[in-house]
Amino acid sequence: MNTRTVTAALLAAAALALTGCSGTDTAADKASPKAPKATVTASATATPDWRAAEKAAGIPPKPTGAKREMLLRALAAANPAIVKYEDKAIDAARNQCASINGGANKLEWGASMRFSYKDVTTTEAQGKQINEALKSGGFCKV
Repeated sequence: MNTRTVTAALLAAAALALTGCSGTDTAADKASPKAPKATVTASATATPDWRAAEKAAGIPPKPTGAKREMLLRALAAANPAIVKYEDKAIDAARNQCASINGGANKLEWGASMRFSYKDVTTTEAQGKQINEALKSGGFCKV
């Protein structure tokens, strides 16, 4: 299941939930007998397992310990400035994996945008190095 499918399903569920909220009754509504409304239970409204959703979208889990340090070193090799904000760099790497694993176009451009934040600018050439590091280091394998 890809991100678009998950998004479409969530939007469809929200649209269905909102259809009963119009607040206007027509004469036909008042004349026809109504079926009892179903009650929503807590289990029906529980959020899906976000880890499974991330995995389905091609996003790896947050690295910790040695894996985190190894990833930060690989990213710093492409552009030392991006690890100035370690948590942003880790989140950007995880999101870039979704693009890589999903077969997105313009991966270098995407990485240059994703790893440009605050006072850090990343070029497409550096984006290409980042993508290679994420692939060769095995970080993007879900």
